[in-house]
Amino acid sequence: MKKLIFLFSSLFCINALAQEPDPEKLALSLEEAIALGLENNYSSLKSEKEVEKTISQKWEIISQGLPQINGSVDYQNFLKQPVTLLPAAAFDNTQATIDVVEEYFEGTQRNDQPVNAPQGFIPVRFGTKQNVTATATWSQLIFDGSYIVGVQSARTLLQISKNAKTKTDLEVRKAVINAYGNVLMARESVDILEKNLENVTGNLEDTQKIFENGLAEEEDVEQLKITRLSLENNLNRSRRMLEISYQLLNMAMGIPVDRPVIPTDDLNTLALQFYDLQLLQESIPVEENIDVRIAQNSAEAARIFVRLEKAKALPQLTGFLNYGTSGYSDSFTFLNDDQEYYQQSILGVTLNVPIFSSGMRNARTKQKQLEYEQALLDLEETTNRISLEIDAAKADYRFSLENFEAQQESLALAERIENKNQIKFFEGLASSFELSEAQRQLYSAQQNLLQAMLEVINNKVELENVLSTKTYSEED
Repeated sequence: MKKLIFLFSSLFCINALAQEPDPEKLALSLEEAIALGLENNYSSLKSEKEVEKTISQKWEIISQGLPQINGSVDYQNFLKQPVTLLPAAAFDNTQATIDVVEEYFEGTQRNDQPVNAPQGFIPVRFGTKQNVTATATWSQLIFDGSYIVGVQSARTLLQISKNAKTKTDLEVRKAVINAYGNVLMARESVDILEKNLENVTGNLEDTQKIFENGLAEEEDVEQLKITRLSLENNLNRSRRMLEISYQLLNMAMGIPVDRPVIPTDDLNTLALQFYDLQLLQESIPVEENIDVRIAQNSAEAARIFVRLEKAKALPQLTGFLNYGTSGYSDSFTFLNDDQEYYQQSILGVTLNVPIFSSGMRNARTKQKQLEYEQALLDLEETTNRISLEIDAAKADYRFSLENFEAQQESLALAERIENKNQIKFFEGLASSFELSEAQRQLYSAQQNLLQAMLEVINNKVELENVLSTKTYSEED
């Protein structure tokens, strides 16, 4: 019976696993893939968290200049009360001296052994054995130069994080487009190689029959076998690359790598969509480039840090109001209704004036000044580099457009040459070597065109990034 139960349970589990649906396939156009990447990409999410963190840091800095209220409760129980020695000469040989000594000896009865006081002193204990104190303190920063500069630096740091988010989004968009294009290219390459392999296999079968009838040489058959073997190797490699390309696309979009994705666009259509000669005529003020804006933010932050170090030499003025209550007893009676509590309150201000630091503040200020000068050099270098990158991106994009047109013409010529050589070969007017050479030329032209299409897409994205003037938007 146990075996039957185990068998039925196993069959039920196997049936349940077999009926478990595969992960839902995700059909995406390029624009949909970009939107998904901006929403889920790990770098995009982390940069968004960085903006949120900087907003919290900004409020933390601002809060330092707002009222602060703190409370505390302190309970003390003297297991051994401290003893104070009073000079005996301070007391007359009167009843006061007797009372002090008696009070001490009453304490020793409660606290084990008495203390042997030096000659001429009287040992006494002050206060009660237990006490409770509750205190509330209100403080307010009245003036602090560092606080004023700190608020300004918080705004700059927030702007830096926002610009970093904008930069990350541009890079994520670029990564998704590149990965999407690689998938399309790998998929198109697999389709072309499969068709080529099918054609070559047909040619090989026909040539094999002609050879068996004595109308062709064995070299013709072997030459086609070499071509077919090369196509099979390339096809296997392209299929593996296609699998990796899908995983890289999923990583760029921030979804599990095993999630099935179906790109709905094709490479040729995208290449034509990204064919834009007007983009070559566009220009922007170089200071609006995101890298230059980030360098400007860094320089501004360095300048503020110089001011912050200088502000540390200014006085700091704070005010405070303290209110508290205390209770005293030799036993724990603080929760009783008849327990007496004593109130206290203090109002005051504190002025802290830096006077002499042995040159430490000057050294720190000099360091920040040098960092500011370095930031200015970085800004100048970034400005020149971006100007060069814009020109280089335009040159690369122009070349990719020209190369795309040239590869289209080369493919058309290669197809005609291969078709003519195939006809000549079966008519006995061309050798197998000439046919193989024409086929290799065709296969190379096909791959070159695919690569040219991908370069058009990638180079346009690169140019769009350096020409982008996009700013941070919370809605985005």
